[in-house]
Order: sequence, then C-alpha cells, then structure tokens
Amino acid sequence: MLTSRVRNELELLKRHVVVLRKVMDSGPIGIMKLSVETGIPDHQVRYSLRVLEQKGLITPTTQGAVASKSAHEAHSGFKTELEKIREMMTDIENTGS
Repeated sequence: MLTSRVRNELELLKRHVVVLRKVMDSGPIGIMKLSVETGIPDHQVRYSLRVLEQKGLITPTTQGAVASKSAHEAHSGFKTELEKIREMMTDIENTGS
C-alpha cells in the first residue's frame, strides 16, 4: 500500500520522540532503564539514541544519556512540524472528494 512507508516513518519518529522525552525527563538514563520504562526493546532504544546523538539532541555519558541544550527547543519544534503534517493529511483526505 502507498501509505505503509509513511506509517513506518511515523512509528519511527514516535519512538525517537518517546526516547528523547524520557531522556529529557529522567536523564542521565541508560539503555536498559529506557527500555523498561518505555516498553521499547533495547535494540530499538539503542538505535534511537544513536539517531538522537547524531542530531545533537542527546549526549552519552558514563551514567547514561542526557539531553543537550537544543533538545528542548527541538522537542517544541516537533509540535509545529506535526501540525504541518496534519494539514497535509487533511489536504490528502479532501483530494478527490
């Protein structure tokens, strides 16, 4: 189906945001604790942490991941971007109606 790729990307984005929010709220926090507290398998947590680190949103420490200074700003920006996506979805729904 045409939408399966978009759905997969949104699920991945959701996971990254859940991990980032938990790091922001509870950091420093390790992979195992993140996995237990979010219900996300540890290999997926590890991948999300790697992506978030590459984006400069978290920093690894010996005690666990901590949020960077830009993490809070980026998290707020997600809401704006999600609203744009929501508008696009509405446009798609209304196309051909």
